[in-house]
Amino acid sequence: MTEPGGDNPCFGCGPANPRGMRLEFETDAERQRVVGRFRIGPDYQGAHGFIHGGIIATVLDEVMSKVSRLSDVRTVTAELSVQYLRPVPVNVELVVEGFQVRRDGRQLYHQGEIRDAAGMVLARGTGRFVVVDPERFGRPKPERVIF
Repeated sequence: MTEPGGDNPCFGCGPANPRGMRLEFETDAERQRVVGRFRIGPDYQGAHGFIHGGIIATVLDEVMSKVSRLSDVRTVTAELSVQYLRPVPVNVELVVEGFQVRRDGRQLYHQGEIRDAAGMVLARGTGRFVVVDPERFGRPKPERVIF
């Protein structure tokens, strides 16, 4: 579920970002879910041996945002909430799933979970995503640097 052409600079899923995570997800159309399976290495740890909380939030935001494609719309994250239920160790097989909870006009409400290989939920996220016009989405704006 990466952007066509490989020019996506997104930190989470973009193949064009040399310092990004390059997360890849699959669509499970039958279950109406987006699923990712991967290991997150020590470059993304906070406390020794565990994934940084901001990275956990990034992974959940990524999987939940991809759920919008099941509705064939482009969205941006408006709200994100994360429950850190258990520490997420580095270099273990993780399963990440996202799904839609409800939709209210342009507002889509999604949930995501990070589980270990045994199925234990390690972190859970909820998010509100707003549908945007794909013609206007992603247009580069003049660069503005704030110091």
